[in-house]
Amino acid sequence: MDEQLKIILIIIVSVSIFGLLVFVFVKNYIKNKINGLLEDEEKKKLK
Repeated sequence: MDEQLKIILIIIVSVSIFGLLVFVFVKNYIKNKINGLLEDEEKKKLK
């Protein structure tokens, strides 16, 4: 039982860390994409 619990905890921690990394990368990608679109819109308004 103790060995199973250890394996389950390792899996949960690994998935949590992987999910956090994916979340951070996706958040930064979307933020950069939105900033780029906003800059394009500002350039169009100035012309």
